[in-house]
Amino acid sequence: MPTQKQLIIHPEIKDIGLTGIYLTVENIQNREPDSGFEKFRKQILYQAYSYGRQIDDMKNDPLIRGFRQLHEAVGAPNRKNLSAPENLYKLLTKTGDIPHINLLVDIYNTISVKYKLALGAHDWDKIDGNVNLRFTTGTEKFIPLGETEPKLIHAGEYSYIDDSNEIICYLDVRQIEKTKVTLDTKNVFMVVQGNAITPFPYLEDAVSELVSLIKRYCGGKATVIGQIEDVFHDYQI
Repeated sequence: MPTQKQLIIHPEIKDIGLTGIYLTVENIQNREPDSGFEKFRKQILYQAYSYGRQIDDMKNDPLIRGFRQLHEAVGAPNRKNLSAPENLYKLLTKTGDIPHINLLVDIYNTISVKYKLALGAHDWDKIDGNVNLRFTTGTEKFIPLGETEPKLIHAGEYSYIDDSNEIICYLDVRQIEKTKVTLDTKNVFMVVQGNAITPFPYLEDAVSELVSLIKRYCGGKATVIGQIEDVFHDYQI
């Protein structure tokens, strides 16, 4: 893994209520779903499905509401921009499951559902230069996962952007085709993102379980390369 790459968190990001822990995992062995992990996955999804069915609307959950407030703070309409955990819960309560992708993606999606946090992974070797967590200027290139044409980007919305000015993750909503994790991926940059309602120790617990599962099923060496701690202390879990 190229050691010169790094995560650069621009100072203005720390004022909007975003929290996160960011890490790299080197030398993973990604593969198709594992039967041992699948048992764990089904248990978590069953619990989450039951929880989701008990709530009139998942947007009323405190942790999910925190992402909606984060989007509102930067002028991104929630109608078009459901956070990763809210979107996963929407799929889960509708179908009783979430899509299988590959083992590493299934692991972080399961943790996203369990903790109601926004998780993502990117092929570190396909990222151009550093990752910049900053506000958009409106000039960035953005081709969402599964699409081929660039999407219009507005200024002032936080995103993860590489040195080629390409968004690798828009808000906590959409990743891109260029850096998607495949069975050939060996090194990943991972995002575990919360909001002003998320206690930082809660993020740490999620990271600890995420790393444990990755090491157990995919191997690799995890290194935390950045974090944004809680600013507003508006905990309502």
